[in-house]
Amino acid sequence: MSTTFRPLKLGMVGGGRGAFIGAVHRMAARLDGKYEVVAGCFSSDPEVSRESARDIGISDERAYSSWQEMLDGERNRPADDRIDAVSIVTPNHLHYPVARGFVEAGFHVICDKPLVHTSGEAEDLVKLVDEHGVVFGVTHNYTGYPMVRQARRMVRDGAVGTIRKIIVEYNQGWLAKRVELEGNKQAVWRSDPKLSGPAGAMGDIGSHAENLLESITGLEIESLCADVSTLVPGRALDDDANVLLRFSGGARGVLIASQISTGAENDLRIRIFGDGGGMAWHQEEPNSLYHTPLGEPQQVLKRGNPYLHPAATRIERIPFGHPEGFIEAFANLYGDIAEHIRAAKEGREPDPAAEYPTVHDGARGVRFIERVLESGSSTEKWIRM
Repeated sequence: MSTTFRPLKLGMVGGGRGAFIGAVHRMAARLDGKYEVVAGCFSSDPEVSRESARDIGISDERAYSSWQEMLDGERNRPADDRIDAVSIVTPNHLHYPVARGFVEAGFHVICDKPLVHTSGEAEDLVKLVDEHGVVFGVTHNYTGYPMVRQARRMVRDGAVGTIRKIIVEYNQGWLAKRVELEGNKQAVWRSDPKLSGPAGAMGDIGSHAENLLESITGLEIESLCADVSTLVPGRALDDDANVLLRFSGGARGVLIASQISTGAENDLRIRIFGDGGGMAWHQEEPNSLYHTPLGEPQQVLKRGNPYLHPAATRIERIPFGHPEGFIEAFANLYGDIAEHIRAAKEGREPDPAAEYPTVHDGARGVRFIERVLESGSSTEKWIRM
C-alpha cells in the first residue's frame, strides 16, 4: 500500500458568494492540508455558482449548476479523480435530499447542523449510512475546541463526581428585531419554515447546546419540559426557548436557546455540577476551563499546557498563551473526519482519539428539537425523549 499523502478531494454544496458558513468550512477543511476543495455547486443560481467557484480557484468544469448535476458528474469521473467527500452547507431544507443522494452513491458526507427537518428523515439517513458504510460527520463545531475535549475527559473520569445539574445556555441578540425584513440573507432563510424547518432558535443554536451537553457529560436526556416562544411580533418561528431537562441517572438541567437576548453575541456556555465539584466553559473565552473540586479553590486550566489530557493536546497547533478559536475548532472536526475517511479507504481502524459528531448524534438532535417543540405547544408539558 502506498504511503504517499495526498489531500482528500472535497466537494461542496452551498456556501457561495454572500454565505457565511461556507467560507468557514473551506478555511477549516484547508487549515491542516487534509482536504483540497475541487468541485461544488455553490448556489442555486448557476452563474453565482460559477463565479463562486472562480473566486476559490475551481475550474468551470467542476462548478456545477445543481447538486444533482454535481452528483452525476463526480460519480462518473475516474475513481482517482472524483471527490472523496461532500460538504453540505446549504439552508436546512436541502440537507436531507443532498445527503441522501451522496450517501446512496457511496460518497462520504460532512453536513452542517441541524441534520434534517424530521426524525423520519434522520432515521432514514442513519439506515442508509449503515448500509453503505460511509463516514458521515455533522459539524457541531463546538465539540472541536481543545478545552471541550478536556472537559469531556475530566467529567467522564470523575472530576466532578456524580453529576447533579447541568446548565447550558446559548444566547444571541442578532434577531432582537426583524432583520429578516431588512435584507439580511442569513435571517431570511432562518426565519422561513420552508427553508429552516419547524424550529428557529432551537434548530439553529439549541441543537448546538444539546450536542455540547451530551458530548461532555455522556448523559442521555430522558424527558423535558419546554417553554418555546416567538417574542418578536410577526416572526414565523421561535426565537427564544427555555427547557427543563431530566437525565438518565437522576441529574437535572436547564437549556436556554435565545436569539433575542439583546447585546449577546455568541454566548454559548455550560456549567456542570456534581457531588464532587463543578466545571464551566464559555465559548467566547474558549481557551480556559474552570474546575472547582469540592471544598477546594477554583482551578483555571489553560489550553496548550502539558498537564492537559492527550485528547486536548493532540488537536492544538500553537503554544500556550496564543489563543485558538472558531476556525481551529471547525478544523479539528474536519481533521478527525478525515482520519476516519482515510481509514475506510485504507482498510484499517481509525485512530480512536479521532472524535466527531456522527449521523447518530445528528439524528438524536433532531428528535430533541421535535420533543422541545411538542412540549412547547402542549398542555401536557413533560415529554419523554
